[in-house]
Amino acid sequence: MAITLVNPAGLPQIDAYRQVSIATGSKLVFVAGQVAWDVGGVTVGEGDLAAQVEQCYLNVSTALADAGATFDDVAKLTVYVVDWTPDKMPLMMEGIARAAAKLGTVPVPPASLLGVASLDVPEHLVEVEATAVID
Repeated sequence: MAITLVNPAGLPQIDAYRQVSIATGSKLVFVAGQVAWDVGGVTVGEGDLAAQVEQCYLNVSTALADAGATFDDVAKLTVYVVDWTPDKMPLMMEGIARAAAKLGTVPVPPASLLGVASLDVPEHLVEVEATAVID
């Protein structure tokens, strides 16, 4: 595997992600921001942050698979959430957990969560992009 995830001593031990990823592979995979569209371009979970997070992670997984990668190869995630407030974190974690259950893995690479005013389509509440490294 090309990615090793660690929480270094001296940094907070955060359950939702690891602080550092160490990449040794030679092929980079950049996944464009994925929103809560199904294969037909229909928004999944309109108004439901957890459902949209789940769909975004499933879409990231689909994109990774096409490149020969999985969430185990992800070095970094960036998550954009419309009108972010800390009270939305339980819904974020619920959506991630639901996606993890379907994918059979717990996606915990280093991640940045950014609050934004809006996304490309008004009903989209979240967007997730990924960078992966494979051999």
